[in-house]
Amino acid sequence: MKARILLLSLAALCTACAGPGAQNAAPPGCPATARDLPVEALYGNWQARFDGLPGAATVVLGKHPEYVGVRGTITRAAGAPSGNASVAQLAGDVDDEGQLAIDESLDGRSISGVWSGTLQPDSCGREFRGTWRNAADETTHPFTLKKTERTAEK
Repeated sequence: MKARILLLSLAALCTACAGPGAQNAAPPGCPATARDLPVEALYGNWQARFDGLPGAATVVLGKHPEYVGVRGTITRAAGAPSGNASVAQLAGDVDDEGQLAIDESLDGRSISGVWSGTLQPDSCGREFRGTWRNAADETTHPFTLKKTERTAEK
């Protein structure tokens, strides 16, 4: 009985010493921030959900041909901000502050949306959360971007 109480006390002490950030720490071998994530980890299929907007969107990212970053598309179902199904072009990278920064364009020329997201440390590189800003009306929506498939593209 004394041994059990001692073990429980030690467990509580270890939890207290770990501090409040310990629960959000990256698992061993996983990147803690997007700066630690190789750009190739961004390649592949993702699902995007935006608070306050219906449904999920499909995001496909691959290697950007001109710089170290990503280029791809987002496909939104009908009911998206425009009210119609749409496909927009994406281009971005991880900025110096470790934020995923993506520009979105419906016409390939002007920016229609801007993404800024943070890698979730417990996701092992498979989830970002942040804010998407609609350039047309300046509204913002929190988003979650989750990896749905890994690819070997380089």
